[in-house]
Amino acid sequence: MKKKVFLFRAILLGCLLIATLPGSALAAAKISAPEYKAGDTVTIEGSIAPGQDLYIAVAQQDMFAPQDTDGVHEIKRFKKDAKKANFNLDTKIPPLYYLITTNPEAFGKEGKKKFGGPSVLLGKGNGIYSTTMFYLKKKFADVDSDVKPMLGPIASEDQWNFLRYANTSAFGINTIVKEGNKVGKVVIFSRTVITDYDTSNNYWDKGTSINLDKKTGKFIASLKTYRHTAPDTKFDVYINGAKSGDYTVSANGFWLARAYRYMHPIWIIIGAILVGTYFSMIGAAGGMLMAAFQVLIVQTAGPVGINAANVLKPSNMALTLFSPLGSFYRYAVVERRVAWPVGLSFGVGIFIGSIWLGKYVSAYLPMKAYKEWLAILVVIMGIQTLRELRPKAMEKRKNIKAMMKKFNDAVAKAKSEGTSVEMGRIEPVKTGLTDYRFKFWGEEFKINPLLFGILGLGIGVVSRSFGIGGGFLLVPAMTTLGALPMYVAVPISLIGTSFSSVGAFIGYLMIGYLPDMWLMISIIIGGFVGGMLGSRAQKLFSEKTLKIVLAITLFFLFFRFFKIEIWI
Repeated sequence: MKKKVFLFRAILLGCLLIATLPGSALAAAKISAPEYKAGDTVTIEGSIAPGQDLYIAVAQQDMFAPQDTDGVHEIKRFKKDAKKANFNLDTKIPPLYYLITTNPEAFGKEGKKKFGGPSVLLGKGNGIYSTTMFYLKKKFADVDSDVKPMLGPIASEDQWNFLRYANTSAFGINTIVKEGNKVGKVVIFSRTVITDYDTSNNYWDKGTSINLDKKTGKFIASLKTYRHTAPDTKFDVYINGAKSGDYTVSANGFWLARAYRYMHPIWIIIGAILVGTYFSMIGAAGGMLMAAFQVLIVQTAGPVGINAANVLKPSNMALTLFSPLGSFYRYAVVERRVAWPVGLSFGVGIFIGSIWLGKYVSAYLPMKAYKEWLAILVVIMGIQTLRELRPKAMEKRKNIKAMMKKFNDAVAKAKSEGTSVEMGRIEPVKTGLTDYRFKFWGEEFKINPLLFGILGLGIGVVSRSFGIGGGFLLVPAMTTLGALPMYVAVPISLIGTSFSSVGAFIGYLMIGYLPDMWLMISIIIGGFVGGMLGSRAQKLFSEKTLKIVLAITLFFLFFRFFKIEIWI
């Protein structure tokens, strides 16, 4: 009898102990497959203790700590941000980490998020657009002790702080996580704590479903894997705190290893051809448009630990170098409309500014902070470009007006004869360091090469800082300050951007930033072909049309610099 009583008490005590343990004690789960392609849906089925909430932590096995990066700029930034965000340089977290739960409020809450627009006017934290996002709790101590074990590999305060930083700050997302939840085309934050989409209807929960029967503890949960997860990335799965299995995400397309994206090079070549054609016709915004293509279409991200911009920028240089090279044969050899003294003066100034001066200026001045001021300059240039087309303004520039008439007459004659237009050529009249004169279509123009060489220094600094060629400043400067026609300004601008591209690219290589090879090769091919096409197509458009297109381009850049995203 005593033995039976003892056995009964032992069983009762065991039941009480189990009841007081976290849900992990009774958790069991099955992952639907050991391997998935990037973008596939992972399904997890199992059971937990009845009456409890579900917490599934999905964590990338390879962890990342700030000390793991070898990027020069990233090292400096992490040292600075670690103090502010309260994490250490040896703090490790999984770059891709998801907590699928029926109780997201245990880890944070939804809140409003403002974004977009000029921060110089609106102030930090404000914006012209508004949405919502999920904010993780600021302090790890604010997370209940009962649910802390459910976080899987996130077990300390510094890990929690680093997780918040990596998934909510723009630098963290672009350097560590590489995945972002978007509103329109703008990344707001990166998903971490997620729940059933049909229940929440939150944009960050898309692709997530949870079906939990609390009475029995049985559940089925699914998660859509990130479309650009690197090939052979392994994930651990924790069910209510207990490790329950793992799976691998394999490749799903052509992997650009350093761009950290899946995309076939043929699409990049096509995009580069379009941008290169436009660039070689207008002489401006090639780098900006290629950057927009990389951000919006390719979504160049860079490997974990390297900020996306430090892969995107050197890749961009391929377009702003090889598109001009593709156009030079026609502009310089066939049509002979390159004002070499001005172009070389520009080029030398830009080269020095990008490879030497830009290094020191960008080290002491946060050039990105001046991007919005640059937007103001750009829009002023755009307005001035349109003002130059007014009849009153054209009367003051009689040489351009006369040149435009001769060009229009040549176009009319070519159409009537069924032939192509013969462009005017540069005929040097006087060559000097501060006084260069030439004739184009029989009209004389005058420009100061030294002045534009000095201007090139400043444009070179901008080129190095933003990873662009600088043509968006070169062409308006030549048409407004130098009073040159577009047919002359564009070839000069392309010379300048070639020099700036070489200088900036060497600058990136010197500090260890490399482009993605497949991405760069694709841009080189497309850019060169685009340069050939654009140089042939330019003479199909009048001076007035080219200036209108230039003005539209400048206004587009104004909106981009001011973060006014018209598609939202």
